[in-house]
Amino acid sequence: MGASIPDPSISRHAMRTVPAHMHSLHQKDSSVLSLAGDYDHLFSGSQGQDIFVWDRRTFQLKTTLEGHTGPVLALEVCRQKKWLFSSSGDSTVRVWSTSTLAPLYVIVPHGGTDAGDIFSLTFSPCLSTLFFGCQNTSLQWLDLSHPEQLPISLPERRPPSKRDRFFESGARSGTRTPSYYADRQTSLNLHVLTHATEPRVLHVPAENVIASAHYGYIYSMALLPSPHLTASDPTREDGAVELLTGSGDEDVKLWLCTQEGGPVLQHTFHAGEGGGVLSLVARSGTVYAGCQAGFVKVWDLETRTLVRTIIAQENVDVLSLSMVDSDLYGCSANGMVQRWSASFECTASWKAHDGIVLSSIIACDPDDVSCASAEAYSACEPSVLHKLALVTGANDSTIKLWSVERPLCPPESEPSAATGSQEDTLLYALEKFVAIPSLSGCAERREDCRQAAIWLKKCLSQLGAETQLLPTSVGGEDEEGGNPLVLATFRGTGGEKQRPRVLFYGHYDVIDAPAQRGWDSDPFTLSGRDGYLYGRGVTDNKGPILACATAASDLLARRKLDLDLVMLVEGEEEVGSPGFCDAVRRHKDQIGHVDAVLVSNSYWIGECTPCITYGLRGVVHATVEISSQRADVHSGVDGGAVSEPMIEMIKLLSTLTSGQKVLLPGFYDTVRPITSRELEQFELLSKMTGEPVARLCARWREPSLSVHGLQVSGPGNATVIPARVKATVSLRVVPDQDTDTIARSLVEHLQLNFRALQTSNQLSVTIERKADWWLGDLDSDWFLALESAIKDEWGVTPLRIREGGSIPPIPFLEKEFGCNALQLPLGQSTDQAHLANERISLNNLRRGKSVFERFFTRVAQFESKAT
Repeated sequence: MGASIPDPSISRHAMRTVPAHMHSLHQKDSSVLSLAGDYDHLFSGSQGQDIFVWDRRTFQLKTTLEGHTGPVLALEVCRQKKWLFSSSGDSTVRVWSTSTLAPLYVIVPHGGTDAGDIFSLTFSPCLSTLFFGCQNTSLQWLDLSHPEQLPISLPERRPPSKRDRFFESGARSGTRTPSYYADRQTSLNLHVLTHATEPRVLHVPAENVIASAHYGYIYSMALLPSPHLTASDPTREDGAVELLTGSGDEDVKLWLCTQEGGPVLQHTFHAGEGGGVLSLVARSGTVYAGCQAGFVKVWDLETRTLVRTIIAQENVDVLSLSMVDSDLYGCSANGMVQRWSASFECTASWKAHDGIVLSSIIACDPDDVSCASAEAYSACEPSVLHKLALVTGANDSTIKLWSVERPLCPPESEPSAATGSQEDTLLYALEKFVAIPSLSGCAERREDCRQAAIWLKKCLSQLGAETQLLPTSVGGEDEEGGNPLVLATFRGTGGEKQRPRVLFYGHYDVIDAPAQRGWDSDPFTLSGRDGYLYGRGVTDNKGPILACATAASDLLARRKLDLDLVMLVEGEEEVGSPGFCDAVRRHKDQIGHVDAVLVSNSYWIGECTPCITYGLRGVVHATVEISSQRADVHSGVDGGAVSEPMIEMIKLLSTLTSGQKVLLPGFYDTVRPITSRELEQFELLSKMTGEPVARLCARWREPSLSVHGLQVSGPGNATVIPARVKATVSLRVVPDQDTDTIARSLVEHLQLNFRALQTSNQLSVTIERKADWWLGDLDSDWFLALESAIKDEWGVTPLRIREGGSIPPIPFLEKEFGCNALQLPLGQSTDQAHLANERISLNNLRRGKSVFERFFTRVAQFESKAT
């Protein structure tokens, strides 16, 4: 059985219009691999060998630029110098005049044809330097500040360039593009041109090469400050530029380039599960990388941190990216174009082409009054241009122009996470998360649990975390795997010092929710009523998980996450976390060191006053079975003649308690006595809740024994004596009782008293699972920081409470990582966890997210215990 899994994208569609289609241009029988534009022209690179030149006002084909002998893979215009750069599969870069359309230079890379296809190029007007990336993984450059002074040489004869698997395969989309070469194409020499003027042939010297700059083809490039139309980045005081290169090796590399020397590697960003980096754009200190897996990775250049992962079209290559101020346009291999705002909302999505969208640019509109001539356009600041067009080219041989507008808000006033964006993301993501019926207690929902883990992994990745799934198993690695753990790490933006690391524990599995048993709405559809959100898992524990994640994402987006947040979310908490501990121990190195454990899986004592939980009882769950060697018998035939397991079970269970007192030997010997400080706290809680101190103590800090049920063999009617009777028993343990000692004592006590019955029946006692008690350190800096964060958000000092239930992973994680654990309740006492109409207060969810942010900001100043 499998539910319909919601789309993983959390880039919510906002109400913005789709750009109007202005015009279409048809490039005869050839895919549009590249685009560039100036005031008068649009230039399109063909899959054959020519560059098509289109008049910007009449949209008529003006001419074609001939000279390349392979596909024209990249184009770029330098409006200051009035140059057009083109690179090709023929292993050359050519420079053309955009005024006369005459060829100026042919640039031969170092290594000649061994460099292979030249997939990407960019030109820095600041440095007057051309950079380009080659199929042989080299990064090469040439200073063109005085090209007339560079040495020249006669062109060499070269064969047609080889075909490239990437473009010929239709960019992995399943649609094959036509061959690069038309039938008429033959092996041409560099000097065979249609223009009367011979271009100068320039060679890249050996010292202008970084061999193996990547471990894959260099598919994309971007510069800061950007030389392109909508640049908003200031020029550096030192005159240097930052070059970004993206490769099929799944890396983006940042290079510092100066007039004095070539690129110097500064940092490597890893796209990871995004796959090869096919497109790049950089603006305002942020780099956007379009990847093969359909993701757009977003990094902050100053702090070198991953800010967000956008899912554009899953498993569909993002082949081109363009920007208008803070609006990002992404073009995919399925013909779709999408637009995202600065807050990562998807504000438009439309089918632009019937084929693969291979290229895009932002171009000015010639009718823009702010640049009434080509000269004015070349001199004007891009920010004054108002009429703009998104130009897209595809393998359907079509170029399309779309009218685009500047964002309504400039980047600095774009709605931030703090003012609503992340809150919208939180609720939108929660709606999708709740829709997945991740019932760990139902075998038929096992695949839904796995899909919930996959969905959550993608969600946390989009929010800016590095994510992976960790396998679980019960009884060793060879056993059948359980529901996977989701491990996500939000890496902070701190400086050189070792950042503190907080581990947040949660669980994505939920308890069953039969819709016909008291629910007023579908339990797996998020419903809002009277200030509450209803749905299975909203409070236990999907809502708190996403509140924590969006808090970290919000801080990360504002460059204020100065710690590492590690989220460890399991899928079997509701069935006792059977494989959790072993999985954590196996993958401890991947989790890394931890300075504090944070949990949000509990509730306030009331409805109005926020609380902080500092204690939980431990538990021992046991199964007791008494059985005979015979079958079930009739009480009218054999009653009085046989030893009845049911009667013996009743006698045996009666030896465990007297009233509320547990009769196990030495059971109370190590129970920690109540302190005066604790008694004062209980008295305060008693006044606020009206509940007697003795009852609060009995619920939270005193041990107990409970019998949960009896099961019998046979039909269970009034005349049958069952041959087997099974009872389920639990003990709640408190500080400083030893859980293992209590479990052994229970087994020994039952065995001793069963022998006293002198019966022929057999006894079996099985300890099903155990969990230690937990008591937080009220005087630790971590506890006080969390308490202070709650107080600052709510304006009142939170109540310090304990709980009678057990959360086994808390004491385990605290001991395993040797650090403090903390409990932040977001739910109210009436949230109905595990019951019908489970809910969470919308106010609590929002303010709980804010508490997480405040806490992370405070503890970022703490010293990490890592060496």
